[in-house]
Amino acid sequence: MARTAGSDGEKTEAAIREAAVELIARHGFEAVTMRQLAAEVGVQAAALYRYFPTKEDLLRSLMREHMEALLAAWDAARPANDDPVARLTAFVSNHIRFHVERRHATHVSNMELRSLSRDNLTAILKLRSAYEKELRTILRDGAEAGVLEVDDIGLTAMAIIQMITGVIVWFRPDERLSVTEVTATYLAMTMRLTGAKTKTEETHVRQDAELRAR
Repeated sequence: MARTAGSDGEKTEAAIREAAVELIARHGFEAVTMRQLAAEVGVQAAALYRYFPTKEDLLRSLMREHMEALLAAWDAARPANDDPVARLTAFVSNHIRFHVERRHATHVSNMELRSLSRDNLTAILKLRSAYEKELRTILRDGAEAGVLEVDDIGLTAMAIIQMITGVIVWFRPDERLSVTEVTATYLAMTMRLTGAKTKTEETHVRQDAELRAR
């Protein structure tokens, strides 16, 4: 069903973005035409080009918006303290909730990198790398503090990202598990994967190290 967009430019652009995400997630970038998108929004096809000169400009903008929102969400969720386990917990929890709430946008962001030209791909990958660096830093800090057991920082970060992003493939909010329950389960798996130690265990490790140093 076509959407009726308001005359306000910002509302029209928002409607275009929303419709584009849904159509691309459902049919794939190559299969979606600007004419099809215009019909979905309820505007003339020519009107789309005032906002996005090319279809790839639209895709790049959608991907950039997704990654910038993810980085901003992490900045807001980041704990004030430096505890690596607390930061890892916050990172995983924020990541899962963010992506579950934006299933279609996540699908587009992950599956349509192949549709970007080299310069646009480089720009998006730079944002993705900045985000993934946050997790690598947490893992490195935890390993150095002795509260995480991580042999390969990069490989472990990649495994965690793939695991917690993959929730969107199967999760449905109306099924037996809530977002909170799913997050708790994936947090437990992440903590086992990284050998995370609780505060009590951390204290014991530090005490043992001090005893051995005497």
